[in-house]
Amino acid sequence: MINLSNKTAVICGGATLIGMAVTKVLLSQGARVVVLDIDSKAAAEVEAAGAQFMTLDVTDDAAISAVASQIAEHSGNIDLLINMACSYDDDGFASSRQQWLRALDINLVSMAMVTKAFHEQLKASKGAVVNFTSISAECAQTGRWLYPVSKAAIKHLTKEMAMDLAPDGIRVNSVSPGWTWSRVISEVSGGNRAKADAVAADYHLLGRLGDPQEVANVVAFLCSDAASFVTGADYAADGGYAVMGPEQNKPAIPRLAE
Repeated sequence: MINLSNKTAVICGGATLIGMAVTKVLLSQGARVVVLDIDSKAAAEVEAAGAQFMTLDVTDDAAISAVASQIAEHSGNIDLLINMACSYDDDGFASSRQQWLRALDINLVSMAMVTKAFHEQLKASKGAVVNFTSISAECAQTGRWLYPVSKAAIKHLTKEMAMDLAPDGIRVNSVSPGWTWSRVISEVSGGNRAKADAVAADYHLLGRLGDPQEVANVVAFLCSDAASFVTGADYAADGGYAVMGPEQNKPAIPRLAE
């Protein structure tokens, strides 16, 4: 049911492991894909996959407007916008005002500005927007303030977007990944996927990390006509993280009887 033929998708902040997975899945379903990212070193990989790459600093409103106009001129109106740009800078309680403002600017405000820049194109195509939030939007995580707070705000922003853009025929939803094999987790674990899966097992009902393509598949669904009556929703691609409480998935009553 997922067919994105003749659709043009823009993936903002797509030069990541998850972003590349989203790019490849959308391409496999027939979409034309443009990846926007500040990391110009990723251009070769993006273009080798069959997508177009354009450098963009999402905190620069003039640059956002210029890129949107350039895409419209060369590709016509876009049909799909995936907002992924993100900062992971977070020192929790110790974070400075500058860190707070920078994180919120990249993660939250820029998402609104990018969507605003592409609004007329999405309105013309009756398109769809998918915002990336996180399991961190729902659960307090010790030592982290900036990232979880910004992701919680994105989750609410998605609802506001869905409300106000519905009259334009634009659907807006979000995806909340659980722990997913990504650049950050790869770096922290020393590239050891088995170790990362073992640590993640305690926090996910499925007992492992997610694969980037598993998250990308949810994005593709939300972009497609299969989700034509879905808007204002958040989809947890999290392996059961969100439903696991303090008891995890371990029987508590038998422990009381020991």
